[in-house]
Amino acid sequence: MHQRMLGQFAAWERRFDRIDASKEVKGVAISVTEKQLQHDQDTRSEFERLLDETMNSRRYEQGDIVKGLVVRVERDGVLVDVGSKSEGFVPLKEISNVPVDNIKDVVKDGEELEFYILREENENGQLTLSLKRVAQARGWVLLEQQKKNDDTIRAKISAVVKGGVVVDVYGLRGFVPASQLRVKGTTPEELIGMEIPMKILETDTKRNKLILSQRLAVQEEKAAQREKILSTLAAGQEVTGEVVRIADFGAFIDLGGLDGLLPISEISWERVSHPSDVLKVGQVITTKVLKVDQDKGHISLSLKQMQPDPWKEIEDKFQDGQVVSGTVRKIQSFGAFVQIYPGVDALLPTVEMSDTPNVKPEEVVQVGQNVKAIIKKFSPKEHKISLSLRGMDVSDLIGG
Repeated sequence: MHQRMLGQFAAWERRFDRIDASKEVKGVAISVTEKQLQHDQDTRSEFERLLDETMNSRRYEQGDIVKGLVVRVERDGVLVDVGSKSEGFVPLKEISNVPVDNIKDVVKDGEELEFYILREENENGQLTLSLKRVAQARGWVLLEQQKKNDDTIRAKISAVVKGGVVVDVYGLRGFVPASQLRVKGTTPEELIGMEIPMKILETDTKRNKLILSQRLAVQEEKAAQREKILSTLAAGQEVTGEVVRIADFGAFIDLGGLDGLLPISEISWERVSHPSDVLKVGQVITTKVLKVDQDKGHISLSLKQMQPDPWKEIEDKFQDGQVVSGTVRKIQSFGAFVQIYPGVDALLPTVEMSDTPNVKPEEVVQVGQNVKAIIKKFSPKEHKISLSLRGMDVSDLIGG
């Protein structure tokens, strides 16, 4: 179109040159009628107007982003008016990066949008445009900025593939390796359509490569939750949580993003051989906070503090020299532990089991055996009670 216009302008210029030259040839004046002069003046004005319009009109090039008005939505694409007496067409595949069932769900007649020029004007003067590439370009800019800021974004899972999942974000497709996923208890089919938090691992616009991680986002979220929980906890506070792990030394309780430790000694006032004898994974319990270490992020819990203190209950029930009955709960080389009250174990030292020297505890008592003994020392505030069988008639002190 521009070549044709330039050719016409050149022809008009030659005509004007001939007219100017014809006014005087070899010193002979040539008469020009007023009508001819007016016609030539109008022609020159038209030429100047077209030249000015052409010089001021925009020359569109591939890669430009232009604003355009949607003229008509068709089955195979969208017709767009981009101004300067130019029009463009957006093919169906350039509407959206996500499959579209109905173009009118994305683009509507009369809507003004920005378009990316895929190809310059064809022989019909029509541009080939893309809507999705504008969103993609903006998406890459936004993603790179968010990666720089270490922001957490949200992306929707669109497909489950070998080695991970594909997600849609800002009109772009990203990949989340299986090692970077933290979705539990769901089948691949249940993942489709799920929107999850993500951290950006890698962006490469030239290779159209976007790698994301849910694992890092979850870690950051849990860290924030831990800080929030720690800031609200104090010793003596009651908290409810779920038993998530059991070890020989105790159990870990999830308090909503932060695990607290329930030591085996704090599970019950009664002696506990192993935490699994009392607790089960998945069990929800209410405990009392014993200690909070803000610097290390450690929380110590107690379950037995939620129960009445049996040591306080026995303060007026026993005294030194009193004969008590109990059950042997545990035998050690230094003696035996005898439960004389629910939650209260008294120690029967080996040296207090018999007047015979070098006696072994298992030679005198057995686990589960009911015995009677004399309280030698009663110190309930210190949680200590010492028993003795010495100097007594053993047949009177040991019951069946």
